[in-house]
Amino acid sequence: MPATPEQLREALARVIDPEIRKPITELDMVGALSVDGAGRAHAVLKLTIIGCPAARRIEDDARSALEAVVGAGNAELEMAVMTVEERKALTTKLQGTGARTMPFTADALTRVFAVTSGKGGVGKSTLTANLAVALAAKGLRVGLLDADVYGFSIPAILGLTEQVPGAAAGTMRAVKPTRVGEMILPPVAHGVKVISIGMFVEDASAAVAWRGPMLHRTMTQFLTDVYFGDLDVLLLDLPPGTGDVAISIGQLLPHAEVLVVTTPQPAAADVAERSGVVARQTGQSVFGVIENMAGLAQPDGSVLELFGSGGGDEVARRLSASQPDGAGPVPVLARIPLSIALRVGGDAGEPIVLSDPADPASQAILRVADAVAGSGRGLAGRALPFSVG
Repeated sequence: MPATPEQLREALARVIDPEIRKPITELDMVGALSVDGAGRAHAVLKLTIIGCPAARRIEDDARSALEAVVGAGNAELEMAVMTVEERKALTTKLQGTGARTMPFTADALTRVFAVTSGKGGVGKSTLTANLAVALAAKGLRVGLLDADVYGFSIPAILGLTEQVPGAAAGTMRAVKPTRVGEMILPPVAHGVKVISIGMFVEDASAAVAWRGPMLHRTMTQFLTDVYFGDLDVLLLDLPPGTGDVAISIGQLLPHAEVLVVTTPQPAAADVAERSGVVARQTGQSVFGVIENMAGLAQPDGSVLELFGSGGGDEVARRLSASQPDGAGPVPVLARIPLSIALRVGGDAGEPIVLSDPADPASQAILRVADAVAGSGRGLAGRALPFSVG
């Protein structure tokens, strides 16, 4: 018996849009389906926009799904583009009607972690990117917002870069997000949905010179117009210090939990403590401290402490002493050793937690991922997104 259109649609329901992360049938991307007398399948697929970067993958996945039903070489695909009305219907389905609102509220099921440091150069962005990838590898749905507007580096660390068209060889820029109407679809790297201001400039060396109000509007837009979908965890890579962006994130996400990154040296610990204090002033809580660059292993088994020791413990001690009543002590989640592989992976866009999970730095980052993944939020007192009929 020849296949039926219903069987074709059922097969296509297993094809996932790589940007939106939902079945193409649910997104109304599947048009007419038919099977001719010879048993060949014909399907019309409607892309969201002209030049959709995921077009080839969607076509290949759809062809494979159909051929699993009608046999190899018996699937014919016609690629089309949604009409304006169909795109509006899609954005309404995904984002709802009326004014856009920030979905990451205190009542949402998504846990929000802001990764902060008192000073630059402590490896915060590299740790954030690897932590996001490690959480995604555990099966969690993870989003990463690069809030370091002036020093954006997350796209490069995760390999989300491409050659600038028409520019000299080696002139790179971050992969640009797809826009569907006013909705922004974040690129995906290693299972993580990523957004960064670096995706809106022409090359990686471009400088962003904005003041407070513009920074606040950008953070607001990233949290409202970017379609992350249903996330288990949203990580934010904050700029160093306690400036405009940290204050804006505190106002927009007062329920966020904070990971404070420091190095072992006492001078860095003094500064790192301030980022945790400012977070508390906006209502956020400190989840834990991560000590980076904790030492360099030597061939004889000893550890060379290039940046001293004890900084992470000191930051945790000070933040624990000022914890609100009823809150437990702030833990040191991990001490991440200096690692050449970690640095090389960041330069190459290959997270070390995937490329070399046995590296001591990888093992330390994976322990942080275990702590984050294993500390679920309770549902008491929060509105759930369903009703009883």
